[in-house]
Amino acid sequence: MTTRILAVAPLAMAFSLATPAHAEDAAAEGAAIIVIGHGDASIAEQEAAATPGGTDVVAYEDFADRTVISLRDTLAFSPGVYSQPRFGQEVRISVRGSGLSRSFHMRGLTLLQDGVPINLADDNGDFQELEPIFLDHLEVYRGANALRFGSGTLGGAINGVTPRGDSARGLYARFDGGSFGLARGLVSAGFGDSTASAWAGISADRHDGDRQHASRRSLRFNGNVGLSLAENLSTRFYVTASHIRQELPGALSLADALTTPQKGNFTGDQERNIDSLRLQNRTAFDLGPLELTVGGFYNIKQLDHPIFMMIDQKSDDRGLFARAEWEAGIVSITLGGGSRWGTTRARQFINNGGKRGALTFRAQQRARTSSAYGELRVSPVESLTLIAGGIYANGARRQERELPSTVTGNASFDAFSPRFGALWIPAAGVQVYANYSRSAEFPTFVELAQQAAFVPVRPQRAWTAEIGTRGRLGTLEWDISLYRANLTGEMLQYTPDDNVGIPAATFNAGRTRHQGVEAGLSWQPAGWLRLRQIWQYSDFRFRGDVQFADNHLPVVPRHVLRSEVRLGGDTLHIAPSLEWVPQGAFADYRNTVRAPGYALVGLSAGASLTSDIDLFADLRNITGKKAVGDIAAVITASGTSAIYYPAERRAVYAGLRARF
Repeated sequence: MTTRILAVAPLAMAFSLATPAHAEDAAAEGAAIIVIGHGDASIAEQEAAATPGGTDVVAYEDFADRTVISLRDTLAFSPGVYSQPRFGQEVRISVRGSGLSRSFHMRGLTLLQDGVPINLADDNGDFQELEPIFLDHLEVYRGANALRFGSGTLGGAINGVTPRGDSARGLYARFDGGSFGLARGLVSAGFGDSTASAWAGISADRHDGDRQHASRRSLRFNGNVGLSLAENLSTRFYVTASHIRQELPGALSLADALTTPQKGNFTGDQERNIDSLRLQNRTAFDLGPLELTVGGFYNIKQLDHPIFMMIDQKSDDRGLFARAEWEAGIVSITLGGGSRWGTTRARQFINNGGKRGALTFRAQQRARTSSAYGELRVSPVESLTLIAGGIYANGARRQERELPSTVTGNASFDAFSPRFGALWIPAAGVQVYANYSRSAEFPTFVELAQQAAFVPVRPQRAWTAEIGTRGRLGTLEWDISLYRANLTGEMLQYTPDDNVGIPAATFNAGRTRHQGVEAGLSWQPAGWLRLRQIWQYSDFRFRGDVQFADNHLPVVPRHVLRSEVRLGGDTLHIAPSLEWVPQGAFADYRNTVRAPGYALVGLSAGASLTSDIDLFADLRNITGKKAVGDIAAVITASGTSAIYYPAERRAVYAGLRARF
């Protein structure tokens, strides 16, 4: 399958690139940072600013001077996004406590590329398939604010947007190298104009990792072709192919994480290997006051995943979506919807030192997730917009098990989640907003097909209230949201203490509460000085639980602060940074063990040699601090529980960007 995927992707793009277009010079005079392209970043910022809730747009320039190991390097300064690396490209991404106890893969968050979900049809996902080194910008919509992406989950949505040929013309190259055998390269090219344009990029990397048994190899391709078929009709085709090989070092005991964080687990030669090919299309009709976007996608994926057993999954997913926006005077209406459906051939084998032993499980898993949403916006006065809307979601899961015995399991879900909001502009550049919304999250096959049995896990639901403000006054820019989410049936997972090595169990909690503050601040008093920082306050807890009373939920610490000071101008700059967790998170539901706090110091630097060549350096954990970066939750933690992922070790990376 690997050969087929890597062969099909360039051929598909080669056919598309045959479309006639005129290449243009792309040198940007006086540019401080060579960017991949500008894409629709300005439009994305306007759409984010029109949303009465927590949103932000992360531009490529914000992480250009960092070696991008994982999505965490792009989202580190996105308010409200808790992103902690585990190893390699494995990272925990949680927004407002989404997928809080899932210590693998991804749940509770819709991850998209160019507006199309990369989650599988059951909403499970591998974020490693979204390669940030390709992206022009990322759109982050927290919670129910992600309605425009058809997302109704607690966490919301993150959309990675790749460049277009008409905004990223010319040849672009980037190379990164450094500690632990890192070598990473990217070459991309774009050409064309508003009539026809094409962009394509290919990246390859290898990294031994900062722990034993944590090496990674990958080869990836991304490309798109856009055509203007008529004055009011345009279309764009996308191709994405990934070949990823990642060793899994596993979690450590607290003592090992704080003394010998380089340790890794060699038992079973555990890995996560992914080969995938995704094809998608977006077609837009401009009909005056009505704008209509339709599209579809097809995705094939092979997962080879030796852990305590050998997982072999081949999935085939497809989907359709549509979105209509109509505006007349003080009223605007948005209607949309989409459906994803797919089949997974799931098999499990005994893991004999990383080799397949006897077949122990075989099943066909079929899933569908559909949604329809709408939003009405009314502006009775120029400075005030009132919003009402909602999303209806429907899902079905069916597993036809053949081994170890013939059993069929079915589950179906549906939920309507309304949303109400207001956006007020009291002064130029200042916004105040509030919203009240419901969210619903359906279980994936990971929750339903536990230990080869089909478990009746219920959907997770929540009502969330949010107030906040964002804006810019002079040299000061801010983004602050306060939220409280009351959940029922939160899906919580843990590794049973007395059964080390078996799959995590999932249960529906009773009542829980997630509340906190998401704050981002940027101050640039002079062209050579900029301060930016984020502060996340997270208070997640049970509410009168029979077993855990009002205990704190584990994994996410109460306070996380990240700060960066950029000194210098376009030609030369340095940026020291600090990540501070004054008190670590609880490791268990009984709140018996808490990880220690920590402070990590880093430094990035950049220099423009010419308008077309940049150099950069990225120093991480300069003091060599040994700390716990992430936790896999358990009911009762002990001193020997192997549930801790150490923070990144000291590393030095450097690289070069060039446009021709």
